[in-house]
Amino acid sequence: MLVASNLQKEYPSGTGTLAVLRNVSFSVPQGSLVAIVGPSGSGKTTLLGLLAGLDVPSSGSVSLDGVDITHMSEDERARLRGEKVGFIFQTFQLIPTLTALENVQVPLELRGEDGAVQRAQELLERVGLGGRTDHFPSQLSGGEQQRVAIARAFSNSPKILFADEPTGNLDGSTGARIVELLETLNRTSGSTVVIVTHDMTLAERAGRVIRLRDGAVIEDRPGAGQATQAASSAASNAVSSAAAAGAR
Repeated sequence: MLVASNLQKEYPSGTGTLAVLRNVSFSVPQGSLVAIVGPSGSGKTTLLGLLAGLDVPSSGSVSLDGVDITHMSEDERARLRGEKVGFIFQTFQLIPTLTALENVQVPLELRGEDGAVQRAQELLERVGLGGRTDHFPSQLSGGEQQRVAIARAFSNSPKILFADEPTGNLDGSTGARIVELLETLNRTSGSTVVIVTHDMTLAERAGRVIRLRDGAVIEDRPGAGQATQAASSAASNAVSSAAAAGAR
C-alpha cells in the first residue's frame, strides 16, 4: 500500500542546508496499523506530509497504492488524495459554522456523490454520534469533535488513513476511546492506518512501531497490536475462503 524509498528532505539554512529526513525507507502492507513515533523535531510530521503527497522529497520516492507520487503535479496528487486518502488532525479541523452532519457531508458533496446526507448519517452512527448530527462543533466535546473528524476522514472509503497526533488535544481516557475506534475501523474497513504520535501508550497498540530520531529511522519493530491484526487478517481470510468455497 505504501512504500518510502530513501526519502530525504532538506531546507536551506544559513550557509548550508538542514536535513530534516535522512534516507528513510520502509513499506506498509494493505490493512496495517502503523505508528510513527519520535521526539519533537525528529521529522515525524515532515515524513507524514511526504507520505501523503502534501509535500515532495528532496530526493527519494513515495509509492501509494502502486503509484509513484513523487513526480506528480500538485493537482495530480490532490486528485489521488481525494480518491484514496483520509486525514485526521490533532486540531480536528472542523468547520465551526456547520453541524456535525454537514461537516461529514462536505467532502461527499464536493465529489458529487449521490446520497451524501444518508452516507454522512451512517458514518456518524458508526462512530457513535447518530444522536448528535445537528450539533455544531462548539456544542461537542473534544472527543466528539475528533469522532466527527474520523467520520469525515472515512467518507471517501480511503485505502489509507493518515492521523497526525489524533489524541494530542484529548485527555487520557478520551484518547483511549479514539484509539479503540481507529482500531475498530482499521479491522472492519480494511483501510491502512498510519498514525504519527509522541504517545507511546497509543503507539504500542499498533501492529508496528517505526521510531525516528534526528530525521532517521532508528527502530522498526512489531507493536503489541500485531497479534490482534494477525488474528483479524486470518479471520478475514477464512471468511473469504469459506465464501469462495460456498460459491463453488
